[in-house]
Amino acid sequence: MFPDEPHPDQHTIETPEQMSLDLPMAGIGSRFLAMAVDTLIQIGIGLVALIAVGFLGFAGALSGIQQPSVWLVAGLVIVFFLLMYGYFAFFEIIWNGQTPGKRVAGIRVVKESGRPLTAAETIGRNLLRIVDELPAFYAVGVLVALLNSKNKRIGDFIAGSIVVREASLSELKPVWQTPDVAAAQSRPPLGGAMLSIEDLSLIDTFLNRRHSLTPDVRSQMALQILHRLKPKLLLPGDDNSSAESILESLAYERRSTGNS
Repeated sequence: MFPDEPHPDQHTIETPEQMSLDLPMAGIGSRFLAMAVDTLIQIGIGLVALIAVGFLGFAGALSGIQQPSVWLVAGLVIVFFLLMYGYFAFFEIIWNGQTPGKRVAGIRVVKESGRPLTAAETIGRNLLRIVDELPAFYAVGVLVALLNSKNKRIGDFIAGSIVVREASLSELKPVWQTPDVAAAQSRPPLGGAMLSIEDLSLIDTFLNRRHSLTPDVRSQMALQILHRLKPKLLLPGDDNSSAESILESLAYERRSTGNS
């Protein structure tokens, strides 16, 4: 374990490999930007729904359907409820903690452990928007967020979630070096392009600090990290390279993609 002092705008998590990772917290400003973008999208969808309901009501009246407005109003209420709360849950489930607005703002919802939220946690978190919105314009949610260091609203406390800023690739500046750069860079693709920024940060953290570890701990930790990333990788079965050298190649490969 590496007891680094956490930055006040960062959330420090301990990985299963007993390494500390710092996640940059999303500020009120970036969350407001995300909300503004999402609200504009919701308004657009709502206007389309209103136009569709108006058209259906007019068509129903022309065809002589009795009391079409009752069903249309009921349907409209359901649509707007789903739009207000289902919109956020839907996108955060399929986009791994992001809505269109959060993607624009470069932020993401994760658990305090750094893991993605489950579907149930995401739905519960967003249903609590009903409370956060009181009395209007998210007044309760903003007040609660301002009163805690993690900028959490009520839904975040219930779901055990935080909103983090996605670090860009340019922000991860490795200080580690490998004795054989050519070998690390020339290895066939291993699937490094599929690694997230968080995965790359984990690799960098290990490679930056490996020389402070005993040989046994160093080897075991490299194997644990590689095992954790293995489902995303394309590792050949006949590759007898050390886990550490594979991690070096993965870091080079991920950076060569240029994807942030």
